[in-house]
Amino acid sequence: MLVSLARAATRRPLTVITVWVLFLLLGFGLGTGVFGRLSDNVPEVPGTESESAAQYLDRADPTGETVTGVVAGVAVSDPALRNRVERAVADVRALAGIAAVPDPYSTPGLTSRDGRALLIPVTLEGGLGDDAEEHAVDAAADRIREIDAPEVHVSGGPLLGKQIGERAQQDVRRAESVSLPVVLALLLVVFGGLRAAALPLVIAVSGIAGAFLALFAFSQVTDISVYAIQVTTMLGLGLAVDYALLMLVRFREERRDTPDVVEAVHRTVARAGRTVLFSGLTVAVSLTGLLVFPSTFLRSMGLAVAAVVVVDMLAAVTLLPALLARFGAGIAPARARPEAEEGRVFARLARFAARRRIAVLAVVVPALLVLALPVTGLRISIGDAQQLPRSTEARQLYDTVDAHFPAGTGVSPVTVVLRPGTDAATADRIRALSSNAASRALPDGGTVVSLQPPGSADGKAATDLVRQVRETRGTAPVQVTGTAARLVDFRTMLADRAPWAAATVLAGIFLLLFAFTGSVLIPLRTIATTLLSLGAALGAVVWVFQYGHLAGALGAQGLGALSLTAPPLVVAIAFGLAMDYELFILARMREARRLTGDDEEAVVTGLRRSGRVVTCAALLLAVVFGAFMTGGFSPILQIGLGLTVAVLIDATVVRMLLVPATMALLGRRVWWAPKVLRRAHDRFGLREEVPVERELASR
Repeated sequence: MLVSLARAATRRPLTVITVWVLFLLLGFGLGTGVFGRLSDNVPEVPGTESESAAQYLDRADPTGETVTGVVAGVAVSDPALRNRVERAVADVRALAGIAAVPDPYSTPGLTSRDGRALLIPVTLEGGLGDDAEEHAVDAAADRIREIDAPEVHVSGGPLLGKQIGERAQQDVRRAESVSLPVVLALLLVVFGGLRAAALPLVIAVSGIAGAFLALFAFSQVTDISVYAIQVTTMLGLGLAVDYALLMLVRFREERRDTPDVVEAVHRTVARAGRTVLFSGLTVAVSLTGLLVFPSTFLRSMGLAVAAVVVVDMLAAVTLLPALLARFGAGIAPARARPEAEEGRVFARLARFAARRRIAVLAVVVPALLVLALPVTGLRISIGDAQQLPRSTEARQLYDTVDAHFPAGTGVSPVTVVLRPGTDAATADRIRALSSNAASRALPDGGTVVSLQPPGSADGKAATDLVRQVRETRGTAPVQVTGTAARLVDFRTMLADRAPWAAATVLAGIFLLLFAFTGSVLIPLRTIATTLLSLGAALGAVVWVFQYGHLAGALGAQGLGALSLTAPPLVVAIAFGLAMDYELFILARMREARRLTGDDEEAVVTGLRRSGRVVTCAALLLAVVFGAFMTGGFSPILQIGLGLTVAVLIDATVVRMLLVPATMALLGRRVWWAPKVLRRAHDRFGLREEVPVERELASR
């Protein structure tokens, strides 16, 4: 199959290149429309109580979301400022789509005690269409910003999602402008020529276009998270460089033994293309675990990232062969080196780990377990504007309110929906749960009770309050929604579905690795060592962003919890990336074993020939992830750090030490499979390799 694909690409390279150019234009044209369709409703889980109550309120409540403005930096009692504020409030009230704007001077709690700040909450009408809501929000925000004062900030509600989307677009552009030149410079060092170094960037740009196009397509049928842009783009860029690097290194080796460029391309795809195919499939399978969760956010992320991986994989086995057929003659073959000199550092590492396998395992495994210890205290939260960079308007509003108003001001309440038929005694018991309760009637006879929790909107006090309401209501038609309720339901969803997600991913990875190697022990060993590096990476994220150690060095702060987006995405994506390097190494080990029949030497030869590629790929991925961490958005920092640490640990400690140590410990048994499975692999395993006779004849 792969050889046939390569032959088609090399037979008509200009046609293949033209098709991909059209794809790029579509991705960077139509695909960038996704930036205007991003959603910040990450914690919504269809079918949960909090989501059901929110949908009920959307239908029954005549009022909509609230956008908040803050005016600060001057005495709010100043007559000139008061006149400007009152005129702005009157103008906003007159706008279409605005339900209410209270007078900040006469409404308790809207003027700060120090007299140097005031709040202007703007409540939208319920049931507005997207266009009408956007027009109302923009008009209200623009009018408030016209108030002449040292500090004027507007955010919250639907405006927050728009501001985060704009910031995401800026961060992507910055990351691309930082990472692409650095990646090109590193590739120049690796290949020593501009033509070879430029080809991975062409594949990388294809990955970015694929990310935009996939997200835009999914945004037509489901919500796309504001986090999706950075995550899919960084992964699309990183994997594209990985796959192209693997293919180009192999192409240069084949050119050393095969003068004909087209034949060298065919041999490259037959060998390295198989690894790329399985690598892409393992990453995609790792992300299928996200589809097990009913969360719209997790499902959309899993589908979008998997689509990007497929685009990268297709570009590597179609576009790259076409480019090589057209321009590969100008790429210098790899230099011939004596066997003793080729990859000698990695060979020494492999021999050391194999000889001292017990000592290596006794040191490395406990060390990784210690790094993973912080995971035992992992907490997740929805978070607030503290997760945003200080330069964003939403964060500036948060900081201003925090500086001038009592703690808890502006915190989203626990919203209790008392459906028609709720008895008065139950309603009174629920109101008694908070000293700060407020009620309002709905047109259909229901009631909304807002319970203001102490602390943050999703802190322990708020989530405990949600549980207390649910325990107090008994059988009454009462539902709880709001930020804290959604977090409680999201945590419950994760706990209920995580075992199923893990089982799905592990079973898929096991089957793919068995199809790749024909062994049942190698998949088990691979999964075990990968989980070690994954635990260490997640432990580092908890240590930095939850507990605050060294967070300042990354332009962040300890928040007491991780963003609920980070752990599932780090686990799913890092697991897939770890499979990348495992497959790179296993492919060379399997090839060496097939040629020599020597199990011990196959391990050394495998690392000798793949160690440089794996190290370079990990370094390039770290550069890409590091570039995306320059944006300062805490959830992206968490995901970026987790993936960077996972990649570096996996490509060095795990693959260079644990892999040869465990392979040596198992010996020949590592390639074992029951006879029935061996026969199944011999019959159905994917094989598109050059016959051994041709291989031996070419060496």
